[in-house]
Amino acid sequence: MEVVRLDERLARFATHWDPKIVGELNGQHVKVAKLLGEFVWHHHADEDELFLVLRGRLEMHLRDGIVVVGEGEFLVVPRGVEHKPVAPEEVHVLLFEPATTRNTGNVDCERTVRAPERL
Repeated sequence: MEVVRLDERLARFATHWDPKIVGELNGQHVKVAKLLGEFVWHHHADEDELFLVLRGRLEMHLRDGIVVVGEGEFLVVPRGVEHKPVAPEEVHVLLFEPATTRNTGNVDCERTVRAPERL
């Protein structure tokens, strides 16, 4: 067993939209990421995604509106819901999702991370 300090793990990298695995349980990955700017529209056919904002403010764009998630708050995006995360300023998030979840879901592009690094 290991105690994980999220601030220490986040200090190990500076890249954006590049999730890092910091824990694993029951086939789920616990990841941290730094976000800045706009991501791509995508959905996950078989997985829900949890976004917990550790620092900053995340805008989750949906086809019918925008949900703002502040520090200490989380949002679960249900499977099949098309979404686009947007971070006007740098945001630090914790993600909780099945290990098979690809960060860009149904979209294959330059931001797709095929094998997230473990920190």
